[in-house]
Amino acid sequence: MAALALGGCGGIDASGLGGGLGDYVWGDSSKSSGTASAAGLSSGDAIAPDMANVDDAEPIAKHYNAGLNHMKKRNYRSAAESFTEVERQHPYSIWATRAVLMQAYAQYMRNSYDDAINAAKRFITLHPGHKDAAYAYYLIALSYYEQINDVKRDQSSTKQALLALDEVSRRFPDTPYARDAAAKAVLARDHLAGKEMEIGRYYQDRDAHLAAINRFKTVITEYQTTTHVPEALYRLTETYLALGVQGEAQTAAAVLGHNYPSSQWYKDAFALLQGEGLEPYETEGSWISKAINKVNPFSG
Repeated sequence: MAALALGGCGGIDASGLGGGLGDYVWGDSSKSSGTASAAGLSSGDAIAPDMANVDDAEPIAKHYNAGLNHMKKRNYRSAAESFTEVERQHPYSIWATRAVLMQAYAQYMRNSYDDAINAAKRFITLHPGHKDAAYAYYLIALSYYEQINDVKRDQSSTKQALLALDEVSRRFPDTPYARDAAAKAVLARDHLAGKEMEIGRYYQDRDAHLAAINRFKTVITEYQTTTHVPEALYRLTETYLALGVQGEAQTAAAVLGHNYPSSQWYKDAFALLQGEGLEPYETEGSWISKAINKVNPFSG
């Protein structure tokens, strides 16, 4: 259901947790009689909330169980409306608390991401210390993540997704949500780096070399663990040569060769320098060397 399919970034499915999802979302509720897995629901890219039924003897049961039935039938709009009614009619019950997250999840499943984010944020505001706040933060992050666009379009959603994913990892490091968020954050960073590369190449093609260098520099300094670093170093070799800044061009190629000796980008950079009667040589004090050495993901 992702707006953009990012390979290898699927969410945590019920089958991957080794136990009831309720153990992670709701804890051991005495009323918990089933999970998303038991109900036969697809969890999409999100860990699903517990699908426990309310005791039929409780007045709240009508709307809450109606919401669950709509979820089972994948009528997510109707499910969200039923859970909203639970919250409206019984605002101080434990099931109203659960219903807020169920609203968020139902909205997420129908791709209504703004509504999902608003419901999850409302849960956090109303219950900031709740044991299931982690799930609300996680669902907010996923809702932004699902809105990631192609690199040729605006990347504000990607930036919001990355901030939200990192927040999940930082706040709740020992949860399944953090592990899934960390995996998605890697791909979000790669996506942002790809956008910088696309803009950099655009400027380079128009001989706006300084503007291009600034974009490639961003990839080196801010997205150093992404797959775009080898090309960024090669493009820096090209653009610095075009400006006649041979020392930086040689340094970019040298750093490229040190970290990616088998890369085609290095072979191309080496050939480019040779064509100018130069060789890769790392200049001490270059910003490129400092950037790579500061956080070098390639050593060790």
